[in-house]
Amino acid sequence: MSTYLAPAKLNLSLHIHPPRGDGYHALESLVQTVEWCDRLEVSAGEEGADTYESDFEDDIVQRALAELRRSHDVPPLALSLVKEIPVAAGLGGGSSDAAAALVAGAEFGRIARDRLAAVASDVGADVPLFLTGGTLMMSGIGEELEPLEPLDDFAVAIVTPHFGLETTAVYRRWDQMEGPTGSPLADARLPPSLRGGMPMRNDLFPAAVVLEPRLGDFMADIATVWGTAVSMTGSGSACFGYFATHDEAVDAAEAVADLVGEARGVRLRPVGVTRLDDRVDD
Repeated sequence: MSTYLAPAKLNLSLHIHPPRGDGYHALESLVQTVEWCDRLEVSAGEEGADTYESDFEDDIVQRALAELRRSHDVPPLALSLVKEIPVAAGLGGGSSDAAAALVAGAEFGRIARDRLAAVASDVGADVPLFLTGGTLMMSGIGEELEPLEPLDDFAVAIVTPHFGLETTAVYRRWDQMEGPTGSPLADARLPPSLRGGMPMRNDLFPAAVVLEPRLGDFMADIATVWGTAVSMTGSGSACFGYFATHDEAVDAAEAVADLVGEARGVRLRPVGVTRLDDRVDD
């Protein structure tokens, strides 16, 4: 059996443009994968169809493998997904699970990994980023990825409230509000590596907080405890803060444990999906 780690991501900054003619929104986003991972356990299956086990009711793993099989031969697989990343939180867990399924399918089918990017784009806009991971500038509708110098001078504490937000609903409200712009964090509130560059803001936040007013109160409560700025990732509802060390991020997460659904202090992850026995250098 092989186990694949499927990491979460943070949108450190997310700039959104009005919808294109096809209805999709172009964007620019500074994206970072983090050490908070789902686990996809895979082994060779019996003759016939795949078997799949998960407590998470989503078929994106099966859809990813079906898309891969449209152009490549992949043997039957036995798969089991262990969810750790919260859902409906803007952390990309479902897309990362799909990327893990593609990597597993490629390895069991002896398919070169560099052939997966085109397949990943057909599965979902966020799926390709998890094949690469690390620090990325994402543009287009998510399919254009530029690897950047890895960030390594901070850790993050990530928290989720006791409610989620549906991505399509947030974008719909953003359109109805005629495309508001989020408020950028001042450089003084950012780690040194993020200062003086792309404005660190999330353009979906104004729509998310109108759609779910509890989000504003939640972030204010967390910011009060932490004594630092709190940002939203993706379309929400997960939020995060910057800390100088991993230990500080862990302490921050523990300090708000009674206020949140989930809290985790995590390191930045320099790669995307990996097999568990692959070495990941710090």
